[in-house]
Amino acid sequence: MAARIMILNGPNLNFLGIREPHIYGSTTLKEIEANCQELAKYLGISISFHQSNLEGELVNLIQSAHGSADAIIMNPAAYSFTSIALIDALKIFEGPKIEVHISNIHARDELHRHSITSSASTAVICGLGPYGYIAAILAAVQRLGKLPDTVPASLKGLPGEQQSI
Repeated sequence: MAARIMILNGPNLNFLGIREPHIYGSTTLKEIEANCQELAKYLGISISFHQSNLEGELVNLIQSAHGSADAIIMNPAAYSFTSIALIDALKIFEGPKIEVHISNIHARDELHRHSITSSASTAVICGLGPYGYIAAILAAVQRLGKLPDTVPASLKGLPGEQQSI
């Protein structure tokens, strides 16, 4: 069975390309989604891509991933710094959970430096710009052991590489 990945995007990410381009660049969320879909097709996996400005809707999506997705990739955006509800929902999901931030949150102002949702994530990718989503997909599929044979061995990780947190 092909890997199923749910990609979630939090508040204001629907304004990527317009919102603070000096921090987030000029790439839109639609362009990120198109790149993710292209990679999914190459890897032979399925992805569902969502964005919501509403915390409760994101919680519902995470809960809906139980049984319908093998991994979650999430850019919680502003909720990274405030949402206990997202942490609790993420803890329920048993597959890989990869948190993505377009900017390097550790190099930002004090308010944007500490993601509390990271505590419920398997891994965190930040500062790679939109490519962080691509890196997250590859990491999720690798963690699931579902990278296709066509992927070069160097991208599959080292034999015996630790797979847990």
